[in-house]
Amino acid sequence: MQSDNAVSVRFSDEFEEELYRLSKRFRNIRSDIQPIIEQLQQGNILGDRIGGIGEEYIVYKLRVRNTNIQKGKSAGYRLIYQLESPIIILLLTISSKSDREDIGVNEIRDIVADFYGEEG
Repeated sequence: MQSDNAVSVRFSDEFEEELYRLSKRFRNIRSDIQPIIEQLQQGNILGDRIGGIGEEYIVYKLRVRNTNIQKGKSAGYRLIYQLESPIIILLLTISSKSDREDIGVNEIRDIVADFYGEEG
């Protein structure tokens, strides 16, 4: 049941492309991130805020367990999302920890800029 104050979760093109790419290797990725999306929709803020992007961007990094590999959260996915407003969250990108160690603030800024460039 959706409440009136449910948070809207949107997906950037980057997120959808990465999700598709990762889903070829990790069959469970969608079911792994579904509970995260549901928590975000309920207004829960998860993960750690990433600094250095700019005050106007409220961006978080979140570890998500990959159930296709038995190594716990630290070896799972990195999901980056932006709090656009109290009721809108934009999923920016997702990556597997085994593919890349970290994502730079410039790259996050580029994804955000691309998304708003396409919208405008």
